[in-house]
Amino acid sequence: MLEKVKIAIVGSGPAGLSAAGRAAARGLSHVLLEKTSHLSDTIFKYQRGKYIMSTPDQLPLRSDIAFEAGSRESIIDRWDVDAADLKTNVKLNSDVIAIEGHEGEFTLTLASGEIIAAEYVILAVGVQGNPNKLKNPGTDQPWVQYQLDDPKEYYDENVIVIGGGDAGIENALGLANPEQGNVVTLLQRSDGFPRSKEANVQALYAARDAGQLDFITEASLIRIEQGGSGESLWVAVVDTKDGEARLPCDRIIARLGAAPPRKFVEAAGVEFTGPDREAFPVLTPRYESTVPGLYIIGALAGFPLIKHCMNQGHDVVEFISGNTDLQPPDTPLLEELFKAAPQKRSVEEWLEHIRSRVDVLTDVSPLQMREFLLASTIHYKKSGDLVVKRNDIGSSVFAIVDGSVAVEVDAKDKRKTVPIAGGNIFGELGLISGRRRTATVRAAEPTMLLEIPRNATLKLMASVPGVKRRMERISTERQVGQIFGQLLPRKAIDEILDGAELLHFKAGEALINEGERSTDIYIIRSGSVVVEKHIGGKDVFLSYVLAGNYVGEMALFYEGLRTATVRAAIKSDVVRLPGAIFERLLSENPDLYKSVEGLVADRRKLNDYIEAKREGFSSVVDMHTSVARFLLEEQGLSEATDALVIDETLCVGCDNCEKACADVHEGISRLDREAGNSYAFIHVPTSCRHCEHPHCMTDCPPDAIHRGPDGEVFIDDKCIGCGNCQRYCPYGVIQMEAVPPKKPSLLSWLAFGIGPGPGQPDKDWIDDHRKGNEKPPKQAVKCDMCSGIKGGPACVRACPTGAAMRISPDDYLSLAGEGSE
Repeated sequence: MLEKVKIAIVGSGPAGLSAAGRAAARGLSHVLLEKTSHLSDTIFKYQRGKYIMSTPDQLPLRSDIAFEAGSRESIIDRWDVDAADLKTNVKLNSDVIAIEGHEGEFTLTLASGEIIAAEYVILAVGVQGNPNKLKNPGTDQPWVQYQLDDPKEYYDENVIVIGGGDAGIENALGLANPEQGNVVTLLQRSDGFPRSKEANVQALYAARDAGQLDFITEASLIRIEQGGSGESLWVAVVDTKDGEARLPCDRIIARLGAAPPRKFVEAAGVEFTGPDREAFPVLTPRYESTVPGLYIIGALAGFPLIKHCMNQGHDVVEFISGNTDLQPPDTPLLEELFKAAPQKRSVEEWLEHIRSRVDVLTDVSPLQMREFLLASTIHYKKSGDLVVKRNDIGSSVFAIVDGSVAVEVDAKDKRKTVPIAGGNIFGELGLISGRRRTATVRAAEPTMLLEIPRNATLKLMASVPGVKRRMERISTERQVGQIFGQLLPRKAIDEILDGAELLHFKAGEALINEGERSTDIYIIRSGSVVVEKHIGGKDVFLSYVLAGNYVGEMALFYEGLRTATVRAAIKSDVVRLPGAIFERLLSENPDLYKSVEGLVADRRKLNDYIEAKREGFSSVVDMHTSVARFLLEEQGLSEATDALVIDETLCVGCDNCEKACADVHEGISRLDREAGNSYAFIHVPTSCRHCEHPHCMTDCPPDAIHRGPDGEVFIDDKCIGCGNCQRYCPYGVIQMEAVPPKKPSLLSWLAFGIGPGPGQPDKDWIDDHRKGNEKPPKQAVKCDMCSGIKGGPACVRACPTGAAMRISPDDYLSLAGEGSE
């Protein structure tokens, strides 16, 4: 018998169940189709005992089905009760294999052969049934799994969990129960956990600090192989930032995310935002797909958080019922964002206008647009207004929604500009490299700009492959333009970009080897490289190349012969451009040949000079090379933007630098002069390097670490003392210190003798602090380059001999050269 309903809901996860609950509360005929034998298979498949959080906290819940933070079991039990109380029409063991039709005339075919007719369809099937899987050699073993039902089933095993999302972290924590005896290691590809909830990350660190598990960031599986003599039966070979590691392995649990059941959804006529496997369906702000009457909600729509899903389930039934005035809960915030716009549009109109205008956002769904816009800023600029200034610090990306900008490409001549039209982006080089702005940019006409902060951009790139692909292509195109100016035709640029390849190099790994034959050119996207030449049986240091620059072009004029070795100074991302294309272009274009030949002239002169003088300057060159390596490779200055160094030929050990630092920072010095390492005449004390991509910012739950206008990395008052920044910093420059009491005023000091001096804590507190008797709470403290203090860093100002210097990367080589004179 054909069943007819107003609304057919496919999938009984949080979104589908909430939709069914709302339909039941409104008295609408409906059916909730679930292919398993129980409600909410999404939650049912969570590991047993998992604690489920109710985030975002500020978002109200609109569902008729109750939801609050609690265990997996308590939530499932509560939902079963609510579904029964609301008299939802549930059909279990009902696997939908096809959806056909349009609004008012849908037919759904079940695996059993049963047909259901519906006026509307709400698709809430989630993505858990389509997990991303490992493709590495050896991962076809039966103990490689993509789901963890009950962590208590596993004892005395070496378990590797792959994936640093919430699921991976929760699986690792569940398996790390000391009573079970498992040795648990979590592998995370990135250098932090940007997609995970704060509470999960905190729990992960606490478990690591307690010795219950371990995790390795910037790591990925290479292969699984049988162990050798003295090893476990199976070994996971892992690529880490410090080289290959071999980990004993009895079980692998890979939590790599999942992709939509695209074939099934597209068969119903639904279009997606792009061709990528992980792209999302095209939806209206009211969750309607490109098939009229077919709505998509939940994880399949790009929103995996339970509260979001349940609100969507409630709202979509309201929309179907004719409640078109219902607005998403974030609408007032977005309305405020566009309040100053010269044109008046609704939030939905603004979202579509921005998405359709800005090319990199083409694949972003309206729902994703709402999320990242709340973290962004809108700027309205008049013609000639400054947007960014050359050498400013900044890692946000600007999208030109309306209007255009002019880029001042020549610092000496502001009239030389390159236009960037509406719909494009700029600032992507700062995002990728972490270096200062490379040019001044002004509005060329009345312009509307969307400024997207670094974290929001990275999250967008991670979740929408099309955004990442376009962003990388644009940045490579801009850098090719910087190398060759306007001499390359559009067709040639496209050919170069099509052949470009993004490569990753570890510290010390060679991009180019002296003596080999190749004409490929390498653009340094992030990190830095050193250039060396083998002379007289020694590797002689030639130069240091920062992100945003390029190497390898000299081989085009040496018949493809590499004249020097280029190695990554730190972990670096590099774009390789195919040399064969450049060789052909140079042979076809005399003007291009002449221009590029001029670019390499200085590097050629340096090589020739060192080669000619190698005998007479042997000891000088050795010193220069050794000092440069000490600064760039051993002391981490290759990723610094500002570092404190001390000339030991001038230092008298007075410790004025430390005292001055303490005087301006509540009695707590942010540097340790005696600590650190020395080479030749240079000493690098323990003090913040203000890295291009600060490690301390990797995971700061309250977002308390920022980069100031002069490049300083500082910690504000939102610090909660979690210690993540201290753990991530590889240079030991962050301290966890007791929060000092309120400082007395000058009047209190003069009249009542409060505190040892005006603006300092009282003497008892200082004494307790020095004795180590201070009590929590604590906060993280580090060098902030004396931001806001007239005259600059106090450590430098207080040095009586000029021994203390704060230097930038451009100064490193000149400093190294001083030691060779």
